[in-house]
This record gives sequence, structure tokens and C-alpha cells, in this order.
Amino acid sequence: MTMLTRRDSRLPLDVFELLETPWAMLRPVGGHPVRVEDYVEDGRYIVRAELPGLDPEKDLEVTVSKSILTIKAERREENRRRHHSEFRYGSFVRSVALPEGIDEATVEAVYDNGILEVSAALTDKADDKGSHAIPVRLNQHIKPT
Repeated sequence: MTMLTRRDSRLPLDVFELLETPWAMLRPVGGHPVRVEDYVEDGRYIVRAELPGLDPEKDLEVTVSKSILTIKAERREENRRRHHSEFRYGSFVRSVALPEGIDEATVEAVYDNGILEVSAALTDKADDKGSHAIPVRLNQHIKPT
């Protein structure tokens, strides 16, 4: 039988969180990690981020500026009487340097089942058009062209 153990959340840094990854201790105190993975598939660079429980229209902002993809999100705490919670609330920010050859005009973002997927075409020459926001679609996976 598995049982959740109540931990004292008044500590400034959760000791159990340090065990989560070897690099967790390098995170700023109070910062919330956005876990990402990236890969290339069918001529597109794809970044996927774990962001469960968000409304992409209200809580999520994706921008690209000078070959830097920035994901900003906020999970708001609901006013419920609960005995125990390990959910993370607050603001989340993660920036990812895009590889050379990304066509920033082709960046697309889709949010589905708690996963944000951002995709851009790889080209022979980069097209830097400055900073711009990427609209996030809901439940429509990106299909390679």
C-alpha cells in the first residue's frame, strides 16, 4: 500500500526536492522548473514542455526573440480546503536557445493534455524577424509539412 507522507512545507527549500535531480540544487530558491525535451523530426525542431493544469489562453505565453524561445506560465492556486498538496503554484519561466537554421516565421505552438509542443522548420539560413508572440492552439498536434 502506497501512502503520501505529509511534509512540513514551511522549510525554505524542500529537502526531498533536492533528491529529484542532481542539478535541482542549482535552481533558484522559489523557482519552478519547467521540464522540457527537444528533438528534430521530419525537418522540424520540436520542444515539448510539461505544463499540466493550465488554460493556454489565460496562463501561457510563448515568444521567440533573437533565436531564444521563452515559455512563461502561471498556475494559480485554487481556494480549496486541503489537507496536503505537492502541486506547484506560481509563475514558471523557461528559455531555450534555438539551434541555427530555425525559420522563426514557422514557429507553431500546441497545448494538449498538459504538454506544450513548440515546433519550427529547419532551413539552410536563419530568418530573424525580431521578437514576436506565438499563438498557442489547443488539442491540435503539429503535423510536419
